[in-house]
Amino acid sequence: MRFENRHAVVTGGASGIGAAISRRLAAEGATVTVWDISADNLDAIEGEANIRTRAIDVTDPQAVTRAMAEDQTAMGGLDTLVCSAGITGPNTTVIEYPTEAWKQVFELNTHGLFYCNRAAAALMRPGGFGRIVNMASVAGKEGNPNASAYSASKAAIIGLTKSLGKELADTQITVNAIAPAAVRTAIFDQMTDEFIAYMESKIPMGRFGTVDEIAAMACWLASSEASFTTGAVFDQSGGRATY
Repeated sequence: MRFENRHAVVTGGASGIGAAISRRLAAEGATVTVWDISADNLDAIEGEANIRTRAIDVTDPQAVTRAMAEDQTAMGGLDTLVCSAGITGPNTTVIEYPTEAWKQVFELNTHGLFYCNRAAAALMRPGGFGRIVNMASVAGKEGNPNASAYSASKAAIIGLTKSLGKELADTQITVNAIAPAAVRTAIFDQMTDEFIAYMESKIPMGRFGTVDEIAAMACWLASSEASFTTGAVFDQSGGRATY
């Protein structure tokens, strides 16, 4: 029960990696507020032990700031944020990449995460303790061809994580990122079969990661055990990551 008396918000927390993290935090004692834009996804997790839900668009900065404060009050605290909401965007070359699709990927993956980090950090700082875990990607470190917006948006997350981690290093609030290789979730529905095969071919272990493997790392980073780690990026890539 590492998270007894802990209070968490998990974005994109009603499906895929986010849902696995939400459930593990809750199973270990945390009160978890799951943020998701999909009503269907929220219906699937609503009512589970220690889990409450909120339908929200994290690309709306005013809504994020308001909801974070409301959920802090409703839960009796806020000491954990896990940002897992994201999209891949189309699989196409930079030359052919649609401008609006590029903006959409950054609006959710990078800007939405920034709004959530900013709001949570402001609420955690007075108490001097907290854990922020951001979902980046090995694509943000190495760049995937035909996935430029996704790769660039995840690289931006890594930079933000390092900056915020240093800014909060005088507190017990840590900020870290996870850089998974591909994990088979509903996000694969946004990708071509050719791109999925390419991603698998890059993993020396010869398989995709699982949501439970990513959740295990996220929950360690969210725990009190990870007390001397901040501004860091943790690979979960089956041997793919080269630096």
